[in-house]
Amino acid sequence: MTSNEGDVAPDLPLTRTRTRPAHRDPGLIALIVAGGAVGTTVRNLLENAFPTAPGHWPWATFGINVTGAFILGLLLEVLSRSGPDAGWRRRVRLTVGTGVLGGYTTYSTFAVEVAGLTTDAPHVLGAAYAVASVVLGVLGAAGGYLLAVRAVKHAWRPT
Repeated sequence: MTSNEGDVAPDLPLTRTRTRPAHRDPGLIALIVAGGAVGTTVRNLLENAFPTAPGHWPWATFGINVTGAFILGLLLEVLSRSGPDAGWRRRVRLTVGTGVLGGYTTYSTFAVEVAGLTTDAPHVLGAAYAVASVVLGVLGAAGGYLLAVRAVKHAWRPT
């Protein structure tokens, strides 16, 4: 390997304008951790405010994951349409997208809930929850993307 080992684009010459990978930047790592703490706290508050009884549809996790997918689709499209993934855009993407939304959404709770619903409740409820979560998550992300396309197009239209 070259002296650029581990860089995002090792075939490019090393210059002062290149940024180090996020996993090697303590400042970006701190932003991700802080964002994750915020997202996890919000999720915990919502899960506690809307608890799920065993054998029932887990509305809190369902809503969290679908809204998280929607917000992520919106965020990433707005950022990509506003310029390159560098500087403030990169920090916002990593802080909000990876940190806040990574902490807010939850695969582990979803997996435990699906397993519980397929053993403690009618099996169809667990399957329906799994399928609905994935389908509405994808639709949520697409909806966020489409809203961003429309909003950015109208916001930046010359007068």
